Parts: sequence; structure tokens; C-alpha cells
Amino acid sequence: MKASRKALIAGALATVVLAGGYFVYSAQRSEPGAATEVPAASTDALFAARYPDLSGQVQPLTQWRGKVLVVNFWAAWCPPCRTEIPEFIKLQDKYGKQGLIFVGIALDQKDKVQAFADEVGINYPVLLGEESAAEVARSAGNRLSGLPYTVIVGRDGQIVASKVGGATSAQLEPIIKPLL
Repeated sequence: MKASRKALIAGALATVVLAGGYFVYSAQRSEPGAATEVPAASTDALFAARYPDLSGQVQPLTQWRGKVLVVNFWAAWCPPCRTEIPEFIKLQDKYGKQGLIFVGIALDQKDKVQAFADEVGINYPVLLGEESAAEVARSAGNRLSGLPYTVIVGRDGQIVASKVGGATSAQLEPIIKPLL
């Protein structure tokens, strides 16, 4: 019974996030160059979060404090998430040695996340967000609870910008470069 309850909760969470993601995706399609927003949010919950990576090792987000951190909340079933991740891979390659670190927090099942990560060659940490990951995203400014949701945190640990919906290199690079 516990397994079916967990599946029911996970299904409900996925439905809510998918609906929010679709709403945001639709809004973003009508505003393709929509600027990132600077939220009135805190990184307290973000840096307090700890999630397992794809190998099962629990990773605290505090380990990346002091870096230029791009945290992306995503799911393998989310079309705009799947579109933006290859651009994140390129940005990680381009700026990683200068102190940039992308961290993907997947709100999805491990096998699906692993398959997608292997398919596209994700070159940055991917963590498996639990039910609390949606709340962490909300506390970091994701008021719509949509996916994808991307947060850029400066070396000082403060949120510089965030974006609900798919993000492009053209939108992120002008924000990231001055922080490096």
C-alpha cells in the first residue's frame, strides 16, 4: 500500500508540475526573448537542500557555495527542459574552469533521468529531487511551480536572476559572464 501511495503522490506532483510547466511554456512561446527576472527570494532553502546524485551519493548544495551556480529544476518528460539542457552542457564546457557550475535537480524517476543524462551527455551534477525539491524551487522564486525553473546564484550566495520556462544561452550568458 505504501508503494501505491507514493506512486499516487508522485503522479499528482508530476501532473501539477506538468500543468504549470505547460502554462509557462505556452507563455514563453509568445515571448521568445523574455528577459530573466530578479526575484525577491532567498537561497536559504536552496543551500540547505541535500539530494542524491545518480549514483545514490547524497550531495549538499552548500558544496558549491562560492561558485557561480546555475540551478535548474527539470524533468525528463518536460519538452522545454529537454531543449535547454544541451545549451547548459555547452555553457558548462565553456565556463566551468572559470568557476561556473550547473546543477540539475530532476523532479522525475531515476531511470528516466539517467537515460536522458546518458543520451545527451550531461556534464554537470544531476541530483534527484524529492518531493521537497518543488518547495525549494518555490522558496527560490518559482511562484508558478513551473518547469523548467532556473536560478542563477552569484559567488556571494545571492540570487542574481531566475527564469521560469526554457532558458537559452543567449539569455543566460550575459548574466553569467560578469559574475565569473
